[in-house]
Amino acid sequence: MASNTAPDDNEVAHDYGLVRVYKSGRVERPLVAPPAAAGLDPATGVESKDVQLGDYSARLYLPPAASTATDKFPVIVYVHGGGFVAESVASPNGHRFLNSLTAACPALAVSVEYRLAPEHPLPAAYEDCVAALTWVLSAADPWVAEHGDLGRVFVAGDSAGANACHHLVIQPGAVRLKGAVLIHPWFWGSEAVGEETRNPAWRAMGGRLWEFACPGSSGVDDARMNPMAPGAPGLETLACERVMVCVAEGDFLRWRGRAYAEAVAAARGGEGQGVELLETEGVGHVFHLFKPDCDKAKEMFDRIVAFVNAP
Repeated sequence: MASNTAPDDNEVAHDYGLVRVYKSGRVERPLVAPPAAAGLDPATGVESKDVQLGDYSARLYLPPAASTATDKFPVIVYVHGGGFVAESVASPNGHRFLNSLTAACPALAVSVEYRLAPEHPLPAAYEDCVAALTWVLSAADPWVAEHGDLGRVFVAGDSAGANACHHLVIQPGAVRLKGAVLIHPWFWGSEAVGEETRNPAWRAMGGRLWEFACPGSSGVDDARMNPMAPGAPGLETLACERVMVCVAEGDFLRWRGRAYAEAVAAARGGEGQGVELLETEGVGHVFHLFKPDCDKAKEMFDRIVAFVNAP
C-alpha cells in the first residue's frame, strides 16, 4: 500500500557546506549572499548588463574608457567559483572584483552564469562555459563586436572556475587564446603531491564534493579534476599562449595548483615558457574576494592586470 506521508522536508540527505540537499529534494545554498544587480558601478564607472543565452546566461562588463577609446580592449571570459554547486555572476564579491578588473586593465569582461549541480550535474557547467566562450568569439553581442579585441581573449576563474578554465583550453578543438588565469584552482587526485596530506580519510574528503557535483565521473583521478592523472590529455596541448596560476599558502589546494603550474611549464619545455606562478603567503582560499583591500590582494590584482596587458 502506498504511503500518503510526504518526505520530511527538514531531514538532510547531503550537506557540503556550500550546498545542502534534503531528502524531499529541496536544495539550499546557505552561504550565498544576496545578489548584486548589473548596472553602473559608481566606484569604478564600469557598466554591466545581463544577457540570457538559453540554458545559461552571461554578465558583461564594459570599462568607462570605452566611451573615448579608439582601440579595442582585451576580453576576459570569467568563470566564478563555488564548487560547481553555488555562487553566481551576481555574487557581490565576484561582481566587485570584475568591476575593478574591468576598469583597471581596462578590458571587456564576460562572466558566465553556468548551471549548478545538483539540479544540473556536471558536465552541464563545462558545456555552458564552452558555449559562452564560443558565443564571445562569435562577437554576437554588440559590446563584444564594438569593443572587444578577439585576438586578445583570456579565460580566468577562481577555484571551480579555474578548473573550468583548464577545461576550456584543454578540450578537443579548443580555439587558441591569449592566456588563462587560474586563481586557486580546484584540482585534486588520489595520490598526494607536494606537502598535501597523505591521510586516506582526508584525501577521500577532498573528493566528496567533486563526486557529488559530477556523479558520472571516475572519481578524483578523472582528468577534469586531476589534469596530471595517467591518461589525462597532455598539458602541452593547452590552447593558450600564456598561463598564470595563483596559489595561497593557507589553501589546502596550494600544492596541487603549484604542481599544475610546474607540469605545464615542463610540458612547454621548462621555466620561462609562458607560465607564471604567484604564491601568496599567509592567506587562504580566494582571500582576494573577501579582503580585496588588503596589500596581498592588491599585489595579486596588479599581477593579473599586468599579465593581461603583457605583449
